[in-house]
Parts: sequence; structure tokens; C-alpha cells
Amino acid sequence: MKLKDLEPQLLALTPAEKLQAIQLLAHSLANIYSGIEKTPGVCGGDACIVGTRIPVWVLVNYGNLGVSDAELLKCYPSLRISDLENAWVYAEANTEEIKRAIQENEEA
Repeated sequence: MKLKDLEPQLLALTPAEKLQAIQLLAHSLANIYSGIEKTPGVCGGDACIVGTRIPVWVLVNYGNLGVSDAELLKCYPSLRISDLENAWVYAEANTEEIKRAIQENEEA
């Protein structure tokens, strides 16, 4: 997909959505995701919440199954809402990586 193909859709976004798009692009350019880390040898090198062994793909998969943020915070008491927000930003910018991790772990 090329930028010219996206231009009409981008221009149709609300100001708040445009800001989100800019932030998402800035994060992807810098490849810095606050609160997310990949450590070789930990959880297969998958992206995890900093200081935990909770992979982003696990949280996304629960979300796909209908588990709410509130329920996730109850199930993982060490997590904060900011951890979930960081996970959602990372997942949105790395959808193929997350889909692949979910698929690989469903097959295991």
C-alpha cells in the first residue's frame, strides 16, 4: 500500500485520530515502545511488559477472546493500566508479529 492510497482515509480522520496516527508512526520510526521489551531467552524473545514475563501477544489474545482491560488487571495484579496501554500501542504497530505469535502458540 502506498501513501497516496491512504491519503483520503488519513484526511478523513478526526483530529484526535490524526494525533493517534502520528504517535503510532513516531513510535514505529523510533522503534521505542515505552514499557515493552524484548529479551533474548525470555518468553522466546517475544515482546513483554517490562519487568515481567507477560507477553504482549497473550494480552492481545485475551482481548480477542473478549476479556476486558479491567479483567486483565484483576488476573495480572502486577500490571497497571499504563502497561495495557503500552501493550495495545505496540500490538497495533506490530500486528503481524502479534498474529504470528498467537498462531504459533495455539499450535503448540
